[in-house]
Amino acid sequence: MGTILEARNLTRRYRLGKDNYVDALRGASLSIGAGEFVAIMGPSGSGKSTLMHILGCLDRPDSGEVYLRGERVEGLRGRALDEVRRNGVGFVFQGFNLVPTMTAIENVAIAAEYAGHSRRAAQSKARRMLATVGLSDRANHTPSELSGGQQQRVAIARALVNDPLIVLGDEPTGDLDTATSEEIIATMRRICAETKTTFVMVTHDPEVGAACDRVIEVRDGLVLNGERAVDPQAVPTAPRIAIKTPVLV
Repeated sequence: MGTILEARNLTRRYRLGKDNYVDALRGASLSIGAGEFVAIMGPSGSGKSTLMHILGCLDRPDSGEVYLRGERVEGLRGRALDEVRRNGVGFVFQGFNLVPTMTAIENVAIAAEYAGHSRRAAQSKARRMLATVGLSDRANHTPSELSGGQQQRVAIARALVNDPLIVLGDEPTGDLDTATSEEIIATMRRICAETKTTFVMVTHDPEVGAACDRVIEVRDGLVLNGERAVDPQAVPTAPRIAIKTPVLV
């Protein structure tokens, strides 16, 4: 299992005023293997969301390096940055972020069109992705006609439509009830196993963490256990790192 995503000594400081600042990241490093299903967890304010935004090229660190499949990406700009955001990384957010006036298939296809596919090709890819998440029969429904779990599955299909190397989830089950949350995690795990797409999720939910191959713990801007786990095919169960203190909600 080769490394797909690596961060080295990331720092990020946010200024809140002339003499006031917060160090969101203070030298965070981690390594994630291709095909892993990983949770990033930690208390509120620990830096985990900042870390995810930098890993997904939505933000830049003040210092440090990010490598996606061996290529350095944290300093990219212009077309090169757009390419990574379109095709290298898919995103799933807590609030779904679907366009309310578009149908499910249109919400998925728009990501493929943005990546340069023709409308016909984008619609075809979107239809296949909706089938993958079990929503073929809801393709022509708008978000208001879908349940929360169905909306999140549309968002997962949209994240996958351009065949990304990695899917990053920002509290992807945060707005869902327990049963629906379990269904969404099961869907993502199945897709991870079938496609070998890497999934990395920021979450407060210890049950989500328990469903992952391992948990990466973030505290006070530092990654406490960022080394990649042993190949799960080489041992009976991939190692899982316990959270030592309660997770804040």
